[in-house]
Amino acid sequence: MKDRFLVTGGARLVGEVKVAGAKNSVLKLMAAALLAEGTTTLTNCPEILDVPLMGEVLSGLGCHVDINGDTVTITTPAEVSPNADFEAVRQFRASVCVLGPLTARIGHAVVALPGGDAIGSRPLDMHQSGLEKLGATTYIRHGAVVAEASGLHGAQIDLDFPSVGATENILTAAVLANGRTILENAAREPEIVDLCVMLRQMGAKITGEGTPTITIDGVEKLHPTQHEVIGDRIVAGTWAYAAAMTQGDITVSGIAPRHLHLPLEMLRFAGAQIETYDNGFRVVMPHRPKAVDYQTLPFPGFPTDLQPMAIGISAIADGTSVITENIFEARFRFVDEMMRLGADATVDGHHVVLRGVEQLSSTPVWSSDIRAGAGLVLAGLCADGVTEVHDVYHIDRGYPRFVENLQSLGATITRVR
Repeated sequence: MKDRFLVTGGARLVGEVKVAGAKNSVLKLMAAALLAEGTTTLTNCPEILDVPLMGEVLSGLGCHVDINGDTVTITTPAEVSPNADFEAVRQFRASVCVLGPLTARIGHAVVALPGGDAIGSRPLDMHQSGLEKLGATTYIRHGAVVAEASGLHGAQIDLDFPSVGATENILTAAVLANGRTILENAAREPEIVDLCVMLRQMGAKITGEGTPTITIDGVEKLHPTQHEVIGDRIVAGTWAYAAAMTQGDITVSGIAPRHLHLPLEMLRFAGAQIETYDNGFRVVMPHRPKAVDYQTLPFPGFPTDLQPMAIGISAIADGTSVITENIFEARFRFVDEMMRLGADATVDGHHVVLRGVEQLSSTPVWSSDIRAGAGLVLAGLCADGVTEVHDVYHIDRGYPRFVENLQSLGATITRVR
């Protein structure tokens, strides 16, 4: 049976919310634990569905995984299996991040082609090309990507696009390669920096994270560590846009504001009042938002994961907005559901034009991915009547205590099982 949310519109969200660890970081950190025999402990982990799913993947590889609240303990054996189970891997995209660690640690990886959100194609060609430059042989067979290597060596690797996943797999392979690897056009996301910090704690030699050029000097062996996961900037951004869309006042803690510099600036342009602190920020929207144009780009650009929130605020803004999606071609599926809610939208290729309306109208809608689901809930808060949001298991994959946090901010929302 699938749960759904009933969202009653009209509430002004006010209060404080604390952000947990980043989904887009914790899953990659869990995979990195494969690089060292022994017990690695991660704290500040989000209590979301994808964490136990990654635990299933690691358990299938021979690890012992214990999840206790926001702490995840991974004990990696001396001998790790190369086969990432299809049933576990197919459920979410991040599972492919075991490819690099397995290739580096045991020279063999068989990882089922992953599933996950319906937001467009995300091929593995840059992952494979990077590993091949490090000395591995890769191919696709029987629905799985296979990597084999008798020994990895350093290389000069230039990515065609600053892919987060490819950067992560190349990093986690290169740390145990013989010699120096220089990775150009690397992803610069805060989650990449978090991974590099943990790898250094494990004994890796890495410099340049957070810039387009990362240098890795391979070492013979890594050791387990304890690491605190950074705050989730996408969840924090969701609360920021929730404040602006409902003309509310929300203070968010547990996040470095610099990780959301552009999204918060866009809210300023829309008329919000923003205060930033060392470990959080406050968003106050005193009136109807003004229309602003958005385009998604790799960090430090506007995150594609906040594109549904950009569409949501534009749908009820004063004026006309143009949103351009440059990362995932299918992410505009969300627009169809927004139009069901009464949004005045026109899609043209990778652009959508939104002419803001004062209020949306409630109707049943369906989530197609994690962020689209959250965006539909925020839109429901700006609609008359009660909006039913279906397929909310997507939201559970990325937002811990989503309903409870919304209720604490004054929203009228219930989960129906």
